[in-house]
Amino acid sequence: MDGLPLLSLLFLPLLLGVALIWLWPRAIGARGIALLAALVNLGVAAAVLLSFDTTDAGFQLIEKHAWIPSLNIHYLVGIDGISLLFLPATGLLFVAVILASWTSVHTLPRLYYSLLLLLETATLGIFCALDTILFFLFWEFTLIPLYFLVSLWGIGPNRRHAAVKYTLVMLAGGVPLLFGFVILAFGAGVGDVMVFDLPTLLETPLPHDAQMLVFLLLLVGFGVKVPVFPLHTWLPLLAMEGPAAVAAIVTGLKLGAYGLIRFAVPLAPTAAQELHWLLAALGVASILFGAAAALAQTNLRRMLGYASLSHVGLVVLGIASFNLPGLQGAVLQLLNFSIASGGLFLLVSYLHHRTGSTDIANLGGAARTMPLLASFFLLYGLAGMGLPGTSGFPAELLILMSTFQNHAGAGLAALIGMVAGAAYFLSLYRRAFFGPATQPSVQQAADLRPREFWPALVFALLLIGFGLWPGLLLDLLRPAAEAWLARLG
Repeated sequence: MDGLPLLSLLFLPLLLGVALIWLWPRAIGARGIALLAALVNLGVAAAVLLSFDTTDAGFQLIEKHAWIPSLNIHYLVGIDGISLLFLPATGLLFVAVILASWTSVHTLPRLYYSLLLLLETATLGIFCALDTILFFLFWEFTLIPLYFLVSLWGIGPNRRHAAVKYTLVMLAGGVPLLFGFVILAFGAGVGDVMVFDLPTLLETPLPHDAQMLVFLLLLVGFGVKVPVFPLHTWLPLLAMEGPAAVAAIVTGLKLGAYGLIRFAVPLAPTAAQELHWLLAALGVASILFGAAAALAQTNLRRMLGYASLSHVGLVVLGIASFNLPGLQGAVLQLLNFSIASGGLFLLVSYLHHRTGSTDIANLGGAARTMPLLASFFLLYGLAGMGLPGTSGFPAELLILMSTFQNHAGAGLAALIGMVAGAAYFLSLYRRAFFGPATQPSVQQAADLRPREFWPALVFALLLIGFGLWPGLLLDLLRPAAEAWLARLG
């Protein structure tokens, strides 16, 4: 596989799938074509994983081609140990989302599955892009498919409002993001030549005042999509109104947190360390507010939305620690999100498809008729709580240990949030799945079908496998994480 442009080949089956969906004579074939394209993409992601040199801390599989020569902007892609595992995680999640949508999408199937494949293309581009303008292009392009997926196939009465709010908030967040990238380009440039490629920017430190401005701009731009409190208002609305399968992508793939790790901190290291208290405060506020709001919910979708806000606050705390365990824990937790949080929303989509509701008042006793669904839901939720033996445990342990070294008060707040997390999840789980099944829709509900069971089982095995053997991931992350920390000085 030496010499093959593997990262570009990640995009090829997805784009070919979009074209084939519209050329295929029957619309019903769209889902099969989308599944095949996503599976081929997952295979390419596996090839990338096998081709990666785990001892090399730098960027690998780099491809560089002139894109806008007059502005020194390139098609520049590459990965390191931090971004590597997000590629198969993204591919696996999208395969599960396509399978989850198999029988629930009846209107405009060609458009639906085309948008899913385009969204996957843009998401993978975010993890691979090493040119800031190319990254920004992929970042903004995710808004187009998400807007139509939510507004056309949402399950709530206010789905169009949710789609518009999400799009406008993200567009507003893109303004400081682009402004920050332009300041970096001028600051690292020589004469009239601007610099947009990340490897060069990392080796060209900015003056202190410029770093402060860039870091704050990137923090706001990425913080909107993390999201951190108080920039989170779009998330519970999207969780309630949008398709649960699409919510699985948004909550499972925390692109904003990845942006903080990839760009905001290493490109403005001095400012990031001086403002460590701000990052820690945003993390604590998100943890506590999300947990408190989740405790008050009576709908599984909205509860998971606020739980996602609380959990991602822990990731921000890990980043704010600026040490090896904190960074490793943050990346592990983001990978855990893609499986646990994404899996929970997929199971919620199955539950809604069967019963017509995810409100606690319309459920109860679901474990009697859907034992497999209930079992997987419990496992994913326990992984999100950091139960020992699941992938959430080493991630949360690393973050907590690193946080107590630098922000003891924030670590205590995180512990309180984790206890509250156990309370809101177990309380709603008991009321939704245990007790007598009094609703006819629950009494008549069928358990997981094979196409739903097998992805759920794969997710469960990954959660347990990486929980029991976290060293498999930690060893892979270590070289890139150490290089990341070395840039902080």
